Amino acid sequence: MKKRRYRNLDPAARPATFGELMRWRRERMRKKKDMRFKIGQAPDKQTARLQRNRCDSTITWIGHSTFLLQIAGLNIITDPVFARRMGLDVRLEPPGLPPAELPAIDVVLLSHSHYDHMDKPSLLQLPGSPAVLVPDGLGPAVRKIMKQSCVYEVPWGAYVTIGPLSYHAVPAQHWTKRSLTDTNTSHWCGWVIRQAAAGEERFGTLYYAGDSGYFPGFRAIGDRFPDIRYALLPIGAYEPEWFMGTQHMTPEEAVQAFEDVRADTFIPMHYGAFRLADDTTEEALDRLLAEWHRRGLPRERLTLLRLGETLCDS
Repeated sequence: MKKRRYRNLDPAARPATFGELMRWRRERMRKKKDMRFKIGQAPDKQTARLQRNRCDSTITWIGHSTFLLQIAGLNIITDPVFARRMGLDVRLEPPGLPPAELPAIDVVLLSHSHYDHMDKPSLLQLPGSPAVLVPDGLGPAVRKIMKQSCVYEVPWGAYVTIGPLSYHAVPAQHWTKRSLTDTNTSHWCGWVIRQAAAGEERFGTLYYAGDSGYFPGFRAIGDRFPDIRYALLPIGAYEPEWFMGTQHMTPEEAVQAFEDVRADTFIPMHYGAFRLADDTTEEALDRLLAEWHRRGLPRERLTLLRLGETLCDS
């Protein structure tokens, strides 16, 4: 049977050709980048508190696109990747929390199948027996890894409710590939987490964008979910823009996406862990802050977390 191939809302947003990949590789060899700037580890990690917490709402950045979210008594982790290297490149900084220091995980949210978002050893190291939510088409691969877990495939526009929370799969602009023959045979998505039970609105709605280029779908997400409090958006792996533009946002585009979804607070991610493109951690942050200042946005609406740092919303 012919495999289904997924696509973006914009049909022109496609994976790069082999020729384009080789052109980028040739350009990359001529670039010299200073990689010494580091995000740094949080000086006051709240590991013990996170392990016992079932009351307070918290957001802890572990690194790259991995967050530990504690909402309504549930421990949720996004795209867990604790790998020391990605391909030939060694991780730029250690994860903010290792798997052994995590509380038992209730829910795993996967945005797509790329190795920097879906890492088999990392999934197997998670404590607990979590439910795993994945975009359309990714269920069979994850069920082979997480044999003891309940895996839900959620297409764009649908949602799953677990306890007091609902998890909505929303569009992103990206692509997938883990082997030579499986390009776009599973989908990609972002996740919106809403509190479904009455009396649980204190934390509000959280939007985890996963991995995405800039596209008009951000405005549609803001229209559908007008109460987003926190937007976790990627700012890295954008250079060269001619090559990365359809799949990764620049920092300036990420700020526009934040304004499109009309969230209260922007928490940047997808930078500082792996050298997936030619930009550096320092460049991504400098461009983000410059754009924030240029637009005159209040500084208190931008939260820059260190690795392992916890934002408590209680």
